[in-house]
Amino acid sequence: MAERLEAAPAGGDEYTQDGTVDLHGNPVLRTKRGGWKACSFLVVYEVFERMSFHGISSNLVLYLTTKLHQGVVPSANSVTNWVGTIWMTPIIGAYIADAHLGRYRTFMIASVIYLSGMVLLTLAVSLPALRPPKCGDGTPDPNCTQHATPAQLGVFFLALYILAVGTGGTKPNISTIGADQFDDNHPRERRHKLSFFNWWVFSIFFGTLFANTVLVYIQDNVGWTVGYALPTLCVAVSIAIFTAGTPFYRHKPTSESAFVKMARVIVGAARKWAVSVPVDPRELHELDDEYYTKKNATPLPHTPNLRALSKAAVKTGGCASASRWSLSTVTQVEETKQMLKMLPVMAISFVPYAMTAQTNTLFVKQGTTLDRHIGPHFEIPPASLQGFVTISMLVAVVLYDRVFMPFARRMTGNPRGISLLQRMGVGLVIHIIIMGIASVTERHRLAVAREHGIYNSKGTTIPLTIFVLLPQFVLMGVADAFHAVANLDFFYDQAPEGMKSLGTSYATTSLGIGNFLSSALLSTVSHITRRHGRTGWIINNLNASRLDKYYTFLAIVNCANLLAFFVVCRLYVYNAEVSGVVASGRGKQKREVAMQAATVDPVEATL
Repeated sequence: MAERLEAAPAGGDEYTQDGTVDLHGNPVLRTKRGGWKACSFLVVYEVFERMSFHGISSNLVLYLTTKLHQGVVPSANSVTNWVGTIWMTPIIGAYIADAHLGRYRTFMIASVIYLSGMVLLTLAVSLPALRPPKCGDGTPDPNCTQHATPAQLGVFFLALYILAVGTGGTKPNISTIGADQFDDNHPRERRHKLSFFNWWVFSIFFGTLFANTVLVYIQDNVGWTVGYALPTLCVAVSIAIFTAGTPFYRHKPTSESAFVKMARVIVGAARKWAVSVPVDPRELHELDDEYYTKKNATPLPHTPNLRALSKAAVKTGGCASASRWSLSTVTQVEETKQMLKMLPVMAISFVPYAMTAQTNTLFVKQGTTLDRHIGPHFEIPPASLQGFVTISMLVAVVLYDRVFMPFARRMTGNPRGISLLQRMGVGLVIHIIIMGIASVTERHRLAVAREHGIYNSKGTTIPLTIFVLLPQFVLMGVADAFHAVANLDFFYDQAPEGMKSLGTSYATTSLGIGNFLSSALLSTVSHITRRHGRTGWIINNLNASRLDKYYTFLAIVNCANLLAFFVVCRLYVYNAEVSGVVASGRGKQKREVAMQAATVDPVEATL
């Protein structure tokens, strides 16, 4: 028996118009499901999940160096490679969600895998057999020759990468599920959606703040067993909170795989590379309005950009017998264009995310060499400075959403105040400033070390407060408020319907590749600077390293990336607003679409 539809009361309630349904595929009333009522569960979920994830990642470099006895470069690369994998697996989770299981079911299965990885990780840091004997300062073995065995490393990294598989199904779907709770066809809900990603990132960094202050302190001063057991508990609590909100969620139905649709367009265009695209776009292949009406969807108009792909929609024979790998609809072609034209934007995000990776690797290791005392009895954990990234991020997001955006909206007429690419650009400029400050600060740290005769002394605290690192941490949070928020919003906003999870995975993929880029840069610079018997810029003794030169090199890389960003901004064409208004007359429905391509924002073109 079919599930009973939600009955609409007479008080003016209406069904959503964006195709969202309940878990059984029935239409839903906008007052019963979705909106901020549903998103409240998701926001609370994200707070606890962020506590868990950053409770592990923030201090991971110290666990690798102090407990598993890895060197500075290997430990930093272990962290960035793992974080890179964390942010790359979501593209697989997005595919499964969009094409097979749906976002909700994919998320629930992945959450169980996530929790399993956290449980194994807690065991790996708790059982004596799974970690090497103590060594280093304050132990009988100050030279630290007791390295972790392959089995011990295997169990630890197996747990980390099981966790990475789990996050592959949760990360691309949880924020998309949240955005799905707002109907773009409803003016009030559309306005609320504009602020959703700001407050979503607010919740992320609120959970991160707790991890970077309380959890890292527990790990440093109470023990790693308790310090990892608490994040595991946070994961369990977050899953329970998300599940409790199930009756209030709206769901987007699954569709054909975005990858398959894009592949068909590319193959079809390649097969007809010698065919000319007709001048009149109405001669291209498209399904009738009735099809889209039944799907509660809107066809996309033909655009002149990436014209070669339009050949996939050229009719060359009998349409009835044409293979789907040789003939695509205009809408499928335009969806592919929208996804492909975002790739350059994703590429220019690799470098800023490589800079972000420094906050939980080299920046933290710098902190271990400095005076961390606050008063006579309390020492701040080095990883706790990441809490200032969170605080500055929270303040910047609130000020941007409540002060800057309304002011800029009145000046520019843009509902967002400034365009998403302009917001990213501000973040890229701040990243250049951060690396410049980091280089100057590191040069000062090394000068103090030489002044006190501890330049070649490993493990000796430099008489310089750890808070000299504060400006680079604070500015990193401000940069994220511009670049990271705009990055996530951009890829969701510019992705076509049915490919939103894939669009969101672009944001996570750029973050993942950014971390891999950080590993590649660190390894390459470390190797090159150690040639011909030289000391090298990055060695295990940071007091004898030249991180100031490395940070200067990163600032130069950021400048080159900014120049590439200007080119991308100049060439990028925003999607046209497509009208979903349906006018009826004599039993027929006519769907109106915007037929002009979007143009580059005039202010955008001046970047």
